[in-house]
Amino acid sequence: MTRQRRSKITPERELEFYEAALDLLREGGYEALTMEGVAARSRCGKSTLYRQWGTKPQLVAAALRGTRCVRIADIDTGTLAGDLRAAVCAAADSAGRDLALQHALGHAALQNPELLRALREAVVEPEVAAIDAMVRRAVERGEIEAGHPAVEFVAAQLIGVMRARPVLDGRNADEAYLARFLEAVIFPVLGLETTAPKTAAQDGRSAQDARRSVSPEAVPPESASPGALSAEARRLEAVPSS
Repeated sequence: MTRQRRSKITPERELEFYEAALDLLREGGYEALTMEGVAARSRCGKSTLYRQWGTKPQLVAAALRGTRCVRIADIDTGTLAGDLRAAVCAAADSAGRDLALQHALGHAALQNPELLRALREAVVEPEVAAIDAMVRRAVERGEIEAGHPAVEFVAAQLIGVMRARPVLDGRNADEAYLARFLEAVIFPVLGLETTAPKTAAQDGRSAQDARRSVSPEAVPPESASPGALSAEARRLEAVPSS
């Protein structure tokens, strides 16, 4: 159940509380974070925090939600591909800034059911609902067929890959990585047109293939190297004249 606030604070002051809580979370982890510490950092009474949020997990979840620059729910480009590209761009920007927070909260959420529930309600469920809404609009526009078996997994795939990459290889799921994931996995499964650029490896193979396809006779003289021209001149000089 959502806790009703007993007092009203300005959005600017609320942001100060959020930033204080998240800074302390980055510095010392979740277990070391206290309402007393947040109150001291933000120069307020501890009772103010308890009136507003009630518990530490609720404050942390509200801070994560309230400091996001872009809300995925506000994205509507007119196409599913455009929506998902904009969503991963926003998510990658947030993930890049919040890597320390992810590390701090990852283990704590598994050990603390109240924190896990608060994060799910404040952060995860709104993200899932926003992605599901994008897919639903795409079905209504006829971009993908109703009842497509992959529809229910889009949100899980995107959120999962963002959470998994730091664990798998120690790096954020940045915008380039998530864009490749969309083009290579999500779009083909949903039947959406892909515009994935060639990778560096693919470009290298293409250049090699192109060079192999050109016969020596097709190479213009001016493209030959000076060393090659000198070797050819010596070979001609060695041929007896008739």
